[in-house]
Amino acid sequence: MRLDDPRADTLAAYLRVLRDVQPKAFLLENVYGLAYKGKSEGLDRILSGIEQINRETGSRYCPAWQVIDAASYGVPQHRERVFIVAGRDGQLFRFPEPTHGEHKELEPFRTAWDALGDLPQRPNDPALRMRGKWADLLPSIPEGENYLWHTARGGGMPLFGWRTRYWSFLLKLAKDRPSWTLQAQPGPATGPFHWTSRRLSSYELCRLQTFPDELRFDCGLNDVQRMLGNAVPSLVAEVIAREMRHQLLEGPMRKRLQLLPQRRGQAPRRERVADVPAVFHSLAGNHAEHPGEGLGNRARRRAA
Repeated sequence: MRLDDPRADTLAAYLRVLRDVQPKAFLLENVYGLAYKGKSEGLDRILSGIEQINRETGSRYCPAWQVIDAASYGVPQHRERVFIVAGRDGQLFRFPEPTHGEHKELEPFRTAWDALGDLPQRPNDPALRMRGKWADLLPSIPEGENYLWHTARGGGMPLFGWRTRYWSFLLKLAKDRPSWTLQAQPGPATGPFHWTSRRLSSYELCRLQTFPDELRFDCGLNDVQRMLGNAVPSLVAEVIAREMRHQLLEGPMRKRLQLLPQRRGQAPRRERVADVPAVFHSLAGNHAEHPGEGLGNRARRRAA
């Protein structure tokens, strides 16, 4: 729905506050779809709104924007979001260079094992058990894979058509890689799930978002995941805030990051993959693949 989505009203509200307060510097974060080619009206609205604020108030905000993967700054989670930063006096902000990645000149990505390796692997907590129709199928999916494992192109049993489900369906963490993006709308089959085929605890979700260990929640796990799935990883906020302080506020930076997870060395071997339970064998067969972008059932319904 893009700008027709009622949630897009938050963009106008942000610009109103920016106009009224005129801070010395600002940061705005939003989903990376804001900058999709051909669908960037949200980003265009923000940038044109900032130009209007400059004309009305005499400020000289010169916004810099960038799509950032949180993992490139040491967060143990791949999470792409758009960040916009500007200073009131016209300073041009430069986003910090990536510090983590697969190139040899960068530090290795922080992994799910780095974040969770010291926590109980199989806690006795009924709230973390898988539930629903597909619960017994998850143990048959290897670490780092999702339902695509059980398609004709995967290595398992052909139970589904290629790309006919959403990416996070039966998605499982791998110890030796960053986590996949945490979801804000959890469902019984919506991952990422722990490599031991269970839900992630609130403590584990916080670790993957680089929230401080002292944080506590007075609500259920679904509400915790909804909040954390909508949140900015604390380490990304720390990295960019340090640069804003240095470049736009002319203040000193601490010598070292406070929220960067420590490396735990090589992750243990991967968990054993279970056989597909007999109850799912009837689903095996030749399944049609997704026809392509813009050609699926939802796209056809919207076009109609």
